[in-house]
Amino acid sequence: MKKKERLNAILAALDARYPFEDKCYLNYTQPHELLIATILSAQCTDDRVNIVTENLFVKYPTMEAFANAKQSEMEQDVRQTGFYRNKAKNIITAMQQLLEHHSGVLPSSVEELTALAGVGRKTANVVRCHIFGLPSVVVDTHVKRISARLGLTKNTDPTKIEFDLMKILPKTHWIRYNHQIIAFGREICKAPRAKCGECFMTELCPSFDKMS
Repeated sequence: MKKKERLNAILAALDARYPFEDKCYLNYTQPHELLIATILSAQCTDDRVNIVTENLFVKYPTMEAFANAKQSEMEQDVRQTGFYRNKAKNIITAMQQLLEHHSGVLPSSVEELTALAGVGRKTANVVRCHIFGLPSVVVDTHVKRISARLGLTKNTDPTKIEFDLMKILPKTHWIRYNHQIIAFGREICKAPRAKCGECFMTELCPSFDKMS
């Protein structure tokens, strides 16, 4: 099977198994809250982040409240997500930057988003997908692991993986691919060991013989 045919078969299988819905696994009600939750999600599970932000977003109900927070207090508020000192500092600084340079409105471009403290391409693309509905490829741990297993990239750097996927995926699948791969990773293609015996794409996966 040619590469293009195999890719189309993979996308069709994902569409059949996981009909697309614009689902975000991080809880938020305001755009800046998604930015904060995504910053907190680095090296932390979405479930843990949601536990922390349930109280965090009540304590700091506005962007201004975050911008004026004391770092020492914020550190304790986000401690459970790990790397809490850097995360607390970045959250406060990013909110200050948004108020000072963007009148408290989240920008939509990757360049402007990644200029904010603690915001890399993954966080920027999460915001672009869920807040603005803009086609973006989000490379999280699931996308990084499974894209390699499926032979869609040979790179390990998230930015390089992002551009690899942007080259081969139809733009209409950029957003849905991330959602579907997260679902697939949680259900079957787990780390460190995939449930290959339950997989619906074994004939399309070059890693099947190695993993099974």
